[in-house]
Amino acid sequence: MSYTPPPIERINTICDAIQYDKDGLIAAIAQAPDGEILMLAWMNKDAVTETLLTGQVCYWSRSRQKLWRKGETSGQRQRLLEARLDCDQDALLVIVEQTGVACHTGRRSCFYHGVTPTGLQDTSAPEISPDILYQTKS
Repeated sequence: MSYTPPPIERINTICDAIQYDKDGLIAAIAQAPDGEILMLAWMNKDAVTETLLTGQVCYWSRSRQKLWRKGETSGQRQRLLEARLDCDQDALLVIVEQTGVACHTGRRSCFYHGVTPTGLQDTSAPEISPDILYQTKS
């Protein structure tokens, strides 16, 4: 599976069709080709445009209030394979080839808190330490 970007004019038309929320954002679900949900993040129009144009997934960081190019710091990049809008055009599914882990905790997926009769239970362990992932300790 390989992604081919549309011309910029087509990307602009797609971006204009998206139903962004009141903050100018759309929820973006990252999924592996095998169907595993890796993460949920947010995109603004600039992030959607960059993602569709370059094939490298870019999000909007709500905490830092700037574009977040996935893997920029950690090297855990997401290469776009396919993008899909839902029926209301207010949620985006990006099917990606994930390099390494998707979660900042060092796990492959951000969805590792399983709901059980006794409460939340982790369903997976980190594959890499966040300190190593983000080189915060020497």
